[in-house]
Amino acid sequence: MLRVFFTPEDLARTTISPPQPMWETVLSLHRLRLRDDAMVYDEWRRDAVRAVPPATRMLTDLVPPRGYYADFLTPAASSLEEGVSAMLGATKARLRTDVTTLAEVRPLLSWTTSLGEGRPDALRQLGHTFDRYFADCLSSYWPQVRAAVERDLARQRELLSLNGIGALLADLHPSARWRYPVLEVDYPVEQTLRLRGRGLRLVPSFFCAGRPTTFLADEFEPALVYPIRHEVGWSRAGDAQRSLAALLGPTRARVLEAIGERPCSTSDLARRAITTLPTASRQTSILRSAGLITSIRDGQSVVHSVTPQGQSLLAESIGP
Repeated sequence: MLRVFFTPEDLARTTISPPQPMWETVLSLHRLRLRDDAMVYDEWRRDAVRAVPPATRMLTDLVPPRGYYADFLTPAASSLEEGVSAMLGATKARLRTDVTTLAEVRPLLSWTTSLGEGRPDALRQLGHTFDRYFADCLSSYWPQVRAAVERDLARQRELLSLNGIGALLADLHPSARWRYPVLEVDYPVEQTLRLRGRGLRLVPSFFCAGRPTTFLADEFEPALVYPIRHEVGWSRAGDAQRSLAALLGPTRARVLEAIGERPCSTSDLARRAITTLPTASRQTSILRSAGLITSIRDGQSVVHSVTPQGQSLLAESIGP
């Protein structure tokens, strides 16, 4: 059982979070290996299993199928680039604590010692692996994941507006029991979270299944991650995006689609396409060489736009 203790100030500071790529990436590793909720995840799972990069083992070392996984992997972030940067900025004390906690429950490979010591090479490789796993296994589905979470967000915000914070907390999960000042939800272990005026960030999640989850460490901004209400057949809406991804590769397709929304700088593109700045820069260079985009310097920035050839490719991928 997880018990969350609120003060009146905490209730006023409780917020609902937009889609969180770091949480979704970590929780998708659970869905990939546990093979639960077949009606919701199986189509994605079939595609993802074929695409999983070998280096993903670095992530699965830190994210067991069940139980504790490293807290530092899931900082709050609206983009993958922002999240990976925050993850790699974890303190040595935080890294050491998380690796030590994992080692208490499962054997770890030797590379995690370097990570626990905060060595830059281990952190860089972890960041690259995170980015690569997202690009290969999640990027072509991300528009549908984000849309599903945002639909649930809209429902919850309406509930909050009409019936107040108590109704929202009681509706978070079938196991939720709200009686001021305590919210109780089913949890695999006994844990208490005292908010102490910090408020609670509610995180609706696509890849969270079964019970809600939260951090083990109390030093993080308090967050409660819980499963959204799914629509069966959600993945078929992504056929057009995956057709383009099959032609260009998932990351390049996502970059071209992001530029197709409207012209943008490289830094804006990285945020919009959920990738890192170096990856966005590399992909724009390839797309420019292929005649699919143009890039024009505007002051200190370079603005990318889709060419007529690129627009035709995007239109063909969507179809009539």
